[in-house]
Amino acid sequence: MIRFRFELLPVDEVCPWGPAGSQHLHWFALTEGWFCLEVGGIELLRYTEQTMASFPRESHRTAPPWVGYYVVRLWEDILEALPFILEPVPDDLAEFVAAGSAEWVDTDEVLDNMRLDAAYDFHSQRCIDTGYLRFGPVLRWWRSVDPVDTVTVAWQFPVDPDGEIAFTAPLSGQVSVGTDEFIDAVTDFDYRLFEFMQQRVDRLAATGAPAGIELDTALLIQEQAQRRTLLARALAHQVGADWDAVREGVPILAPHQR
Repeated sequence: MIRFRFELLPVDEVCPWGPAGSQHLHWFALTEGWFCLEVGGIELLRYTEQTMASFPRESHRTAPPWVGYYVVRLWEDILEALPFILEPVPDDLAEFVAAGSAEWVDTDEVLDNMRLDAAYDFHSQRCIDTGYLRFGPVLRWWRSVDPVDTVTVAWQFPVDPDGEIAFTAPLSGQVSVGTDEFIDAVTDFDYRLFEFMQQRVDRLAATGAPAGIELDTALLIQEQAQRRTLLARALAHQVGADWDAVREGVPILAPHQR
């Protein structure tokens, strides 16, 4: 099972952007909330009870034990990577995606840039780095079609040296789900997010922003409509890696995988 879970902060509690006297709201800000990726029964972005207890009480009085940020950021990252995730990866290159970049060579010393770039792009296009979170994981995704059509997500958490931020998930691991199930989960995430956001847009279009807060209502409505088209575009976008160039670049970038 895979599901993108989230909750949005109540509209009245969303923090406007900008300094006092010129604060404003916009579509991105209105997605403030909490989110979690659940896969194979593991909640990858769920804090431990100890970490939750360390947060100021007022910061999580209504919060689920998930990371707090703008939900649309996860949606944007998934959609950007989606065309590449759905491109089947040859079996001999799956290890390169799964292994991460910890043992890559210093690319400043590599002269063969064309093949190097092919390998680097192939890897990075299938990665989602949650570096905007404190000690959030890197997520690496790839699709395999033989013998079963699946999408695999591998994750790696950094360790907080102070022990303040910790998650319930293992520090590293990987889970595979059916490709159709993955697409259904992304589609469900998109649908639920935009249904909730439509309610917010309609409310603010009717009532206007709170006193002292700037809001371009016309732009808010326009962005809601424009963003709703992006999943279909991502699903329709066909990419085509140069597998020969990638294979030639992998030993340069990651010589331990020769």
